Amino acid sequence: MKLKGMLEECGAVKYGDFTLTSGKKSDYYVDIKLASTKPWILKEIAGAMHPHVDGGVIAGMELGAVPIATALALETGLPFVIIRKEKKGHGTKGRIEGELEQDCTVTVVEDVITTGLSSVETVRVIREQGARINRVLVVVDRQEGGREALEDAGVELISLLKGDELKR
Repeated sequence: MKLKGMLEECGAVKYGDFTLTSGKKSDYYVDIKLASTKPWILKEIAGAMHPHVDGGVIAGMELGAVPIATALALETGLPFVIIRKEKKGHGTKGRIEGELEQDCTVTVVEDVITTGLSSVETVRVIREQGARINRVLVVVDRQEGGREALEDAGVELISLLKGDELKR
């Protein structure tokens, strides 16, 4: 696949001994943040995600999903929101940056999903605002429980790449 080659070529796929955000150990690491600093890769990601967006609003959790949400918004012409990991302590003190109307449809984007905990949290925050989740689009599904966690939350996961495709 073209995207896999792009990720490997830019050094976003690394092999060795890594500890993931979830605390799990892994022999490979995917640094989509590095890849998203390359406009041609970000454009490829947005182009691959575009067919899976059915209108509404795009949402991404800070930090890794923000460039992807921005690129997908530019690709589709749809608005996007940023979900903060925690409530900010000033201003509106909210967790959502941008406009998210009640009962609107939202497509969530993620960079990498492992256990799915942050994706499920993003879904929860959006649902608390009265919006409906369409699906979660992710660049890489590490196939370590994320899909199942989202299914338990009643949300479909669509991934551009799976961990099996990146392992050596």
